[in-house]
Amino acid sequence: MSVATGLDRPPTPRAASAAWEALLRAQASLMAGFEAGGDFDPLSAREYDVLFRLAGAPGGRLAMRELVTGALVSQPGISRLVDRLTAAGLTRREPDARDGRAIVVVLTPRGRALQRELGRRHVRSITARLAPLSEREARLLQALCTRLTDALAVPDHADRPDRTAWEDAS
Repeated sequence: MSVATGLDRPPTPRAASAAWEALLRAQASLMAGFEAGGDFDPLSAREYDVLFRLAGAPGGRLAMRELVTGALVSQPGISRLVDRLTAAGLTRREPDARDGRAIVVVLTPRGRALQRELGRRHVRSITARLAPLSEREARLLQALCTRLTDALAVPDHADRPDRTAWEDAS
């Protein structure tokens, strides 16, 4: 039987707000540094994110609705972003073999090569910007963020493509 210390309970509103503010400020500072350092040039951070997600997907392919899931961009915003990537020859659109009405976005060889190049640059930048943390602290940060992300996961609405994760929150 362990003795409850108060640190084992859910956070107080004050602690939760302070944690949220610290997380938000750290993310904003990191992103500002990545962008100022040219990590994603010649792309935007959001365009790079699409290439990164496609590179990690089986066959370099994701349905358009899968790109919207987890992104802070609306369906029309993702469509315009994919239009720009397709015009640059980094992605292509194909009909979804499982659902003729849906579109699959595919990473092209040129897109894969650019993602790898930018990815190597970005990893060097991440490593440099997280240098104030020890290896143990970096692993703890990863574990805490993963735990929080998993706990807050919103169910996929593949059966209702007209709904978004943001609508569930309202």
